[in-house]
Amino acid sequence: MEVKKSKPLLASVRWLLYGAIGTLLYFGRAAFIPVALGLLIFLVLSGPVEALYARRVPRSLSAALMIALIIGAFAALGNHLSEPAQKWFAAAPHTVRLIERKIRPFAQVMARIGELRLAAGNIGSAPPASGQPVATSVPAAAPAPQESAPAMLLDVTRTVVLSFVTIIILTLFLLAGGPPMLARMTAAFASDLKAAHIIACIEEVRSEVGRFYVTTALINVGLGIVTTIAMMLLGMPTPYLWGTIAAVLNFIPYAGATTSLIVLTIVAVISFDGLGHAAAVAAAYLTIATIEGQFVQPLLVGRRLQLNPMLVFLALWFGGFFWGIAGVILATPALVALKVVATHFANGTQLLDFLSPHNDDRKRARTQKAEPARPARRFRPVRQ
Repeated sequence: MEVKKSKPLLASVRWLLYGAIGTLLYFGRAAFIPVALGLLIFLVLSGPVEALYARRVPRSLSAALMIALIIGAFAALGNHLSEPAQKWFAAAPHTVRLIERKIRPFAQVMARIGELRLAAGNIGSAPPASGQPVATSVPAAAPAPQESAPAMLLDVTRTVVLSFVTIIILTLFLLAGGPPMLARMTAAFASDLKAAHIIACIEEVRSEVGRFYVTTALINVGLGIVTTIAMMLLGMPTPYLWGTIAAVLNFIPYAGATTSLIVLTIVAVISFDGLGHAAAVAAAYLTIATIEGQFVQPLLVGRRLQLNPMLVFLALWFGGFFWGIAGVILATPALVALKVVATHFANGTQLLDFLSPHNDDRKRARTQKAEPARPARRFRPVRQ
């Protein structure tokens, strides 16, 4: 009887723990987001750093070199795109007037429909009888004083700079420490045998997430190049700007391609007089995105990292709800890492079935218990 009573109690405690963790992640997102992004960058860059370390390049030097290359690449890309972006910002008032002129017929139709609906709702309503008081509107409360725009901008800039510095420092520490640091941290919480198993799991997570992002980055670069060529052939202004936007947004599953399609369609409607030309732009990008999503990505990424599309969508939704854009970025690699971890435990079959039905990785989870644990790799000491 005591065992039967303890099971509901343990389940209740477990759900309370999950709720507490969710609350902590939500209200402590300012502290957790830089740490999570630093871990993600570490997983992506650890492969090149370890490859250079195998050629006797110190991890600290390799980490600094990788971070410098990434910052330089983003700075060059921003400098390259600054001129067309400034042109679009300078033409923003004219663009807004042009949008208003083009959507005015549609707005008039919608306004007419609204008037008809309001008139239909007022049918049968009798005017107030004579002598009855007429309801008067309650005066609105005075608006609360708002923070000035410069102060808000300074606060946002300070938060972004602090988060960026935190991400860079944490990534450098993780890359410079590498697997030996992970081994020492793991050994502090587990026995030697369990630590060896956890280290093997961490190694595979690093490998799979890094491979996933590198392959995805190459696919997105190709998508951006093809989109740029297509927009150039269709006469779109600043085609390389839209190709870059399509490549960057495509890192976000589903929502990225949809956002790119909406942006390209709006720009085409603004830029061209006929709707046929705008429809051709939308159809061209839709064709490119469909080929990339249905053929290229499954072929290059492979079936190993396929996840349930519904779970990916839910992860994006809850990630955006909890952590905004950072949560959307972290949603897919978190699912990939969770799936890889599930393959290293004998009781991970149910989790694999939940994350990716019809996937052969669950066979690995069934055989993990029978397989002997791999001995921990011996890493050379870090050279300063």
